[in-house]
Amino acid sequence: MGLFDLFSKKPDINEAVVDLGGKVLLDVREPDEFAAGHIPGSVNAPVSDIASAEKYIDGPDTPVYVYCLTGARSGRAVRFLRSRGYMNVTNIGGINSYRGRLEK
Repeated sequence: MGLFDLFSKKPDINEAVVDLGGKVLLDVREPDEFAAGHIPGSVNAPVSDIASAEKYIDGPDTPVYVYCLTGARSGRAVRFLRSRGYMNVTNIGGINSYRGRLEK
């Protein structure tokens, strides 16, 4: 994390999920949390097995939006995915800030 990351505006989860065309929406919570309610169109790759997320990502330039409950686990997932060469990965925060409908 650089100095500018501390002051840059973080993406709003509600704005990020408006148009998912061509983007991967990745929920990194555990499977039981995902089953209890997730953002429609998201796929589950728990941070405890984040390498499994690669099966959902077509290539290193694929836009990937990552969320969890509060944004902490999604931050770890973003760092891991970037270390694997996926550079278009964004932590959009936590589902606890999401105001839309959840899918079960």
